[in-house]
Amino acid sequence: MKVVILCGGQGTRLREETEFRPKPLLEIGNFPILWHIMKTYSHYGFNQFILCLGYKGYMIKEYFLKYEIMTRNFTITLGNSQDIIFHNGTDEENWRITFAETGQNAMTGARVRRIKEYIDTKTFMLTYGDGVADIPLDRLVSFHFSHGKIATVSGVHPPSRFGEMITNDHRVVSFSEKPQTTTGMINGGFFVLDYKIFDYLDDDEDLVFEREPMQRLTRDGQLMVYPHEGFWQPMDTYREFRHLNQLWASGQAYWKVWS
Repeated sequence: MKVVILCGGQGTRLREETEFRPKPLLEIGNFPILWHIMKTYSHYGFNQFILCLGYKGYMIKEYFLKYEIMTRNFTITLGNSQDIIFHNGTDEENWRITFAETGQNAMTGARVRRIKEYIDTKTFMLTYGDGVADIPLDRLVSFHFSHGKIATVSGVHPPSRFGEMITNDHRVVSFSEKPQTTTGMINGGFFVLDYKIFDYLDDDEDLVFEREPMQRLTRDGQLMVYPHEGFWQPMDTYREFRHLNQLWASGQAYWKVWS
């Protein structure tokens, strides 16, 4: 099953960082958030990726073209560029990555439509290149196959900007400094989609996947939600960028499901 990752947005709310590199390459620890997302999928056995590139997409290509040289020990013989001997392996050796240029200004729906030629299975997965979660992807896929509809979206509780207090008769009975809110759910990405989703998409650059296509799926009774009560965190602002790095540095990276 292919995993499609949207990597083409300009990340305008993180302009202090994205002016120089695309948002999926912003690092948590020593690795880009895109790597963290791919490691999550790989942990569950999903190792075939399609990256929908746009803004500064060449930098994402360069990162993976140089990945083995930057992460492995090796010996070279000068004067023979083909003579490279790698001395250690990596857990990412079986990743198969397709880099698809989907347009500098295309919206999410158009980007998904433009990778149709690379989807050769009845079902595929889709997510955003700027958010992490500890979502159990095996259960997500099982849920999708159980209902037989075209699309499954993960529903998550949005992170709270401030502390959350639960009260009873004006008495605080629970206090969390930075929880995820307990009321309401939003689109957390981590979709599972049937190939029929392409009937809801076109090549219009302004097509936003989360608007007309998802609204049509809803009207047709073809959109189901998988509720995820665990950790979920996007990287939309510099504050969230710092928060994710603080979690990683403190050993509280809840999305790190791999060993």
